[in-house]
Amino acid sequence: MTEHEDSAPGTRRNHAAPVLDETAKRIIEQLQEDGRRSYAAIGKAVGLSEAAVRQRVQRLLETGVVQVVGVTDPMMLGFSRQAMIGVRCNGDLNRVADEIAGLDGCEYVVITAGSFDLLVEVVAEDDERLLDILGSIRAVPDVVGTESFLYLKLRKQTYAWGTR
Repeated sequence: MTEHEDSAPGTRRNHAAPVLDETAKRIIEQLQEDGRRSYAAIGKAVGLSEAAVRQRVQRLLETGVVQVVGVTDPMMLGFSRQAMIGVRCNGDLNRVADEIAGLDGCEYVVITAGSFDLLVEVVAEDDERLLDILGSIRAVPDVVGTESFLYLKLRKQTYAWGTR
């Protein structure tokens, strides 16, 4: 669960994470196990009232520490192509990352260290749409190269990494 730059899910903020007490961390862990768990059940697990949990979860949502979403299987929804695109760039990586993040079909964008400057996860209906998205990425100013890694089979996807 991440901090966000604005209220749009999945958009990072550029400021420091809020300090979380042990109770907030336990609430987050409950939500990681089951994002639909009731406030009453969470309260029972962490020793708070339903109202107190509701207030704390609302604060976690508002500060961008947590987002509660339905994670889907793209294949089941008609998206037959998923890929990770490694992107090499010149210039301002933040600007390039922001521009690519605004492209339809680019679901995950990170600035990296290593042989690629950015990694972009793409979800597309078919090969034709994947080619369109790839062309849009390559058309972004300062993108100098890409390498595509098609997903053949998803073996593991979890979001319950706990808290520290």
